[in-house]
Amino acid sequence: MEYISVLEYAKKHGISERTARNYCAQGKIDGAFLTGKTWSIPDDAPLPKRGKRRVSPLLQRLRQEKEAGLKGGIYHRTQIDLTYNSNHIEGSRLTKEQTRYIFETNTLGATAENTDIDDIMETVNHFRLIDYIIDHAQERITESHIKRLHAMLKANTSDSRKSWFAVGEYKRLPNEVGGEETAAPEEVSRQMKTLLARYNNVPHPQLRDILDFHVRFERIHPFQDGNGRVGRLLMFWQCLATEVVPFVITEDLRLFYYRGIQHWGHTDGYLTDTCLTAQDQYKAILKYFKIDYHEND
Repeated sequence: MEYISVLEYAKKHGISERTARNYCAQGKIDGAFLTGKTWSIPDDAPLPKRGKRRVSPLLQRLRQEKEAGLKGGIYHRTQIDLTYNSNHIEGSRLTKEQTRYIFETNTLGATAENTDIDDIMETVNHFRLIDYIIDHAQERITESHIKRLHAMLKANTSDSRKSWFAVGEYKRLPNEVGGEETAAPEEVSRQMKTLLARYNNVPHPQLRDILDFHVRFERIHPFQDGNGRVGRLLMFWQCLATEVVPFVITEDLRLFYYRGIQHWGHTDGYLTDTCLTAQDQYKAILKYFKIDYHEND
């Protein structure tokens, strides 16, 4: 059996070195042993499971409606609103009604215009991604999860047939966003590990922590394409996990959202106010469906 150091284990699982060392000292990592002052950890040792988080009323309802295949509820509404708006921000030409039709019937329906197959595939894939997040919402977000989201988003698209595109893996070629430089391909893995360790060590993440993670993720821009949608899906995941009310960035908020990301770090209020507005819109939907939430989110 191969053994790794505390530092290597921490990097592998996206946690801090201190947390990894505490797990060893508390006997939470099977097979770890101390030699002098140094811990040796089995290379295949899994991350200790935390106590199960409370399932929020929203997450509980989403899971119930998903399993029942219920139409017309919060699950149905969230699937269509989040998928349509996030794809539309990235240039999808499908209408909201077409998005709804695909979700409800698994067909496109009649259309008088040529329709991009990638728009259809990424819409179908996005529905599956939301299901994946609902199923895994109580788990710690890892690099493996993030790569899985990207692989699912781009499955069976034209990008998946390009060897250089690296679907489900970090980018191989430099890219930029909004004319701004992003992390070099050789720096992505290290920066992503640092980002996840930073977030996962926040005891009780709040909205600001989620937004800070999102901006740092988008500035790293770890994938060749699809970073915006993966990033917004991660925010949805983080909101469900922390009981922060989720939000959907709609077309009327798109430019304010981009401005907020650009100015984060010196004028945080731009992005915060934009997301609070979006959150108010989702709260109105929760009230309609009689789902409890915390007013201070």
